[in-house]
Amino acid sequence: MTRLTSVARSLVTTVAALVAWTAVSPAAGAAPGAPKEFVALRAVDPTIIQEMRYPHEHNFMGEPVDGYDQPLCILTRPAAQALHRAQTKLLRQGYSLKVYDCYRPQRAVDHFVRWAKDLDDEKMKAEFYPLVNKSRLFADGYIAEKSGHSRGSTMDLTLVRLPAVPTRPYRPGQRLVPCYAPQAQRFPDNSIDMGTGFDCFDTLAHTDDPRITGVQRTNRDLLRDALTAVGFVNLPEEWWHFTYQPETFPDRYFDFPVAWRSVAGHR
Repeated sequence: MTRLTSVARSLVTTVAALVAWTAVSPAAGAAPGAPKEFVALRAVDPTIIQEMRYPHEHNFMGEPVDGYDQPLCILTRPAAQALHRAQTKLLRQGYSLKVYDCYRPQRAVDHFVRWAKDLDDEKMKAEFYPLVNKSRLFADGYIAEKSGHSRGSTMDLTLVRLPAVPTRPYRPGQRLVPCYAPQAQRFPDNSIDMGTGFDCFDTLAHTDDPRITGVQRTNRDLLRDALTAVGFVNLPEEWWHFTYQPETFPDRYFDFPVAWRSVAGHR
């Protein structure tokens, strides 16, 4: 009887420990959620247009990117709130912001790296990097093993004149046109003319490239001025790339998936 009681007591203790571990541990295989400092941009400002490129095939790889489970912009809350302030002013001028990419999980960056090392895969070269040898993507700084996007306060965006006309969907296999071609020739985008398309691996995409003049220069300056006024800093090599400062997570790189479930309940 004593032995049975001892065994029962041991079993109860083991079960209790297992229950306690389960209560504080994620389920096996469960994807990690975002810290509470992250929020879906739509919850802060639903008027900002979202044309997320990496969950779909129209990007420099020509395939959906790992980690983008849904076409959703996720940002740290201060960055999203700053975008809202910029949007409020731009709406009064007849424009809207449009985001192409926001928080980017590390697994997506890893996917970029694997693609860049596969020198045989150049199906999107004619549009996104027609003048760049793919073997130079790392050396020239177009691809890196870490991205500021993974810290949550960086986004890629442009401006759309209102009322916005929907962008025609990309059709896989369609004829590709260089991203630096005249706006009427390159892939149709409802944004104003910035001189190149988004993710154009070319020096013409440098924000202050002297070849960008006239309306294109005015448009780039309009975007940059609107964002720097609320705390963003532009990456000089990409007219579309901005980081809100000070960053909420200046030294952390996250890997939770881009999905509503990652920010469920965050307001």
